[in-house]
Amino acid sequence: MNGIPEHDGPALPADRRQLLRNHLMNEIGTEYVGPARPRRRLARVALPALAGALSLSLALVLGGGDGTAGPTAAPAPSAPSSVAPASATPAATVQLLDRIAAVAASKPAREVKDGQFVFVKSLVRFPDYTPDGLVPGTLHERQVWLSVDGRKAGLLLDRTLVNAADMKSTDTGRPNPDGTLPLDTNTTPNLHAPTYRFLAGLPTDPDEMFELLNSEPHDRKWTDQRPFGTIGDLLREQIAPPAVTAALYRAAAKIPGVELIQDSVDAAGRHGVGVGLTSADGVRQEWIFDRSTSEFLGERQVLLRNGPRGKAGDVIAETAVLARAVVDEPRALPQG
Repeated sequence: MNGIPEHDGPALPADRRQLLRNHLMNEIGTEYVGPARPRRRLARVALPALAGALSLSLALVLGGGDGTAGPTAAPAPSAPSSVAPASATPAATVQLLDRIAAVAASKPAREVKDGQFVFVKSLVRFPDYTPDGLVPGTLHERQVWLSVDGRKAGLLLDRTLVNAADMKSTDTGRPNPDGTLPLDTNTTPNLHAPTYRFLAGLPTDPDEMFELLNSEPHDRKWTDQRPFGTIGDLLREQIAPPAVTAALYRAAAKIPGVELIQDSVDAAGRHGVGVGLTSADGVRQEWIFDRSTSEFLGERQVLLRNGPRGKAGDVIAETAVLARAVVDEPRALPQG
């Protein structure tokens, strides 16, 4: 098992699989609490399905699309209040997400040209699945360059890929010795493999966005909370226009079970307020925001009860966004 939910269809190419292997944040989407229900479909929206698992999962961008670097200064970390129950009422959670969405919507939209690349630099730690079970991951940096319109090959820089267990000698798209991995073009983007241009075409009305998130092809594992994972997939390592980002957060407020976490800590040790959702097997996924600015800081997954993956309070996956921008070519870094 590589930590990515299995789906029907042909196997992913090696480069796409490696881009996905660290992103266990979407795995919570396979076992959300809440009853399954008949799905509503949007006939007017055609979403080409990516064969295989969730793709191009990306660093959440609050106020997306302005091309500015995220905060990098990390205060000294203290013991996180991982297992404390969320104390906010649903109304307070909705109010928080509405404030976060308002900040996102207020960001100026910048011009993004076809041929450019979305750049995201993150600090990440994810567990690895081995024949002996789950092994804690190592905190490390990764950088990714993704084509704005999907027509150019992207690039991933993650030095942990060099020794990745699932990179077989017969695979194509093997990482280079320096940890870089060329990424395929993405000419058929969808909700789990978006480009900036794809995101720019999504609804800006929260009700329409929520309907879209609930219109995906689904299987027996579908529940009302699955869109929480989809929103993470759309924004985790990507940039979206401000109005679209705002609609995604307001749509998140409509998801059953979403709660406010009074204190959460990202992979860089920065404390913030969290928005979380707990799976049926006791794993809480949290989006973390700066208390003062409402800027997105990162994500984490926390165990809420003892089990084979660890004990209650263990943080099993975490990220921190260090920078994001639109640049002209792979390997280019933002100015300033």
